[in-house]
Amino acid sequence: MSDFTPSVRYPDPAIEVLDERFLKLRLFSAHVERLATGLRWAEGPVWFGDGRFLLVSDIPNNRIVRWDEASGAVSDFRNPSNHANGHFRDRQGRLLTCEHLTRRVTRTEYDGSITVLADRFDGKRLNSPNDIVCARDGSIWFTDPSFGIGGYWEGEPGEQELPHAVYRIAPDGKLQQVLTDLNAPNGLAFSPDESVLYIVESRAAPHRKIWAYDHGGGRLSNKRVAADAAGPGAFDGFRVDVEGNLWCGFGSNGAPGVDPQGLDGVRVFAPDGTAIGHIHLPERCANVCFGGRNRNRLFMAASHSIYSLFVNTQGC
Repeated sequence: MSDFTPSVRYPDPAIEVLDERFLKLRLFSAHVERLATGLRWAEGPVWFGDGRFLLVSDIPNNRIVRWDEASGAVSDFRNPSNHANGHFRDRQGRLLTCEHLTRRVTRTEYDGSITVLADRFDGKRLNSPNDIVCARDGSIWFTDPSFGIGGYWEGEPGEQELPHAVYRIAPDGKLQQVLTDLNAPNGLAFSPDESVLYIVESRAAPHRKIWAYDHGGGRLSNKRVAADAAGPGAFDGFRVDVEGNLWCGFGSNGAPGVDPQGLDGVRVFAPDGTAIGHIHLPERCANVCFGGRNRNRLFMAASHSIYSLFVNTQGC
């Protein structure tokens, strides 16, 4: 595992200010903490405030890990997990999960039983649902690239029957294919007022991008670039704070000869697309979420480990 030593001084040098707008989001006396390690590929963090615990997918190990805030204990929440990836909670607090192996989106009911929300569109199997969010109207949005059907590491080999797409499950349960023009859609998140939906295109060329779409009535329009990874950087999952800033899992795009030093971690973008801050981690970060009692603790799922940082804002 990557070496990690918490900072003994404040401000933590791992928290880099790229623009003065980030200064108000940084807590001077907060530092990056490692909560757990030993995972193979950490993804999809989701916070359960009513139970004071965090769930994180460990995709290749086919399990969902639980970190308990009160005790610091780490345990298996679900094993096997059908190579679960992204998670979110619906408006009733139930767990929504993207499963690679079964190529479906599920909901965990209060009694622990599993309800399948989507596994096919027009009679064809989904690829490998990746990331997921739930809007205030109860609609569920998820991305469906083909990462989980390319081999046995994050699922198992399978035939791609549908294009890479973004889907919406309407409140009445109807599945709608909303977008098919993105190359490997990945993380997605709403702006604070849900007037904008942001979506990562993780195989965009020449640079990985986050696209913004106007959102209304279950439709998306007015596509434009919200943030550009610019050069060797790459986006994965992300979340938005109450001020509209994007906190993005970030790292090298894997290009030969690219030194990832300085790229791994979380890059923060203002609503206008300017990179304003970077939280440096010793591992590439795949996804983040906000949690804790006041939703001001950033949890970061980064390769083998789970990290956290208290910040001076709150997640939506």
